[in-house]
Amino acid sequence: MEYVKLVLLTIVVLSGLVMGIYWYRSRLSRNDVRWPTPRELAVGFGTEFFDALGIGSFAPTTALFKLFRLVPDELIPGTLIVGHCCGVILQSLIFVTSVAVDPLLLAAMVLAATVGSWFGAGIVSVLPRRTIQLFMGVALIIAGAVFAAKNLHWLPSDGIVLALSGWKFWVAVLASLILGALMTAGIGMYAPTMILIALLGMNPLAAFPIMMGACALLQSVSGIRFIRSARFAFGAALGLTLGGFTGVLIAAFVVKELPLEWLRWLVVGVVFYAAIAMLRARADQPALT
Repeated sequence: MEYVKLVLLTIVVLSGLVMGIYWYRSRLSRNDVRWPTPRELAVGFGTEFFDALGIGSFAPTTALFKLFRLVPDELIPGTLIVGHCCGVILQSLIFVTSVAVDPLLLAAMVLAATVGSWFGAGIVSVLPRRTIQLFMGVALIIAGAVFAAKNLHWLPSDGIVLALSGWKFWVAVLASLILGALMTAGIGMYAPTMILIALLGMNPLAAFPIMMGACALLQSVSGIRFIRSARFAFGAALGLTLGGFTGVLIAAFVVKELPLEWLRWLVVGVVFYAAIAMLRARADQPALT
């Protein structure tokens, strides 16, 4: 069944190239085309570095964007999707081939998440600013709670299986469909996928190829919608891409593993700060924006 993984990775790479072409061509119709700042490159490097170690990138990136006022709130979801796409494609090439998760489960969950993201991106790309602020504020609170729960060991204990059958298989696929749609609103897929895998009794290692493969394909597909609607920040997204590529390589092949509990507590604090700032900004906005 290894050919299933090979086909999946081929689709992931090709879809990433298509999104890249759309992104490159979009420069002709935009007035904000620029190279990223050192701070944007640093955000890309740091968030993708810890993303490859299992922390996740969406909540920390959103928090840093908000903290340093790098990206308007309504452009954050699209910037996350487009900017982190290259890094997560690289992660998928590394982890999909190195973890022996059931190929059929992997393919089904990846495709379901991608379908969900296509419809989700179509909705999010036209949402008003205040609605996006609400979604992202709630998403950050959820992410912070998950990080805290993991540090306090409140999440389910680790399982051992690397495959699912029967109703558990279809629950995993349906959950991936929903998580793919939510991801386009800025709700990262890593933490929810890890919780889902644990609840279904699977080995936590199985989460890595599933969530990375799913994010790689869905970000390529939904990224096209955000690019076509111009709902992303060009320079900041490029910073996530260029900085993140290096971060993934160092995390995967040099560092490989870190004691992450202390970092999660730091992320909890920053993420909750960003959530409060996001929701306060929404409260200060006129109701029609």
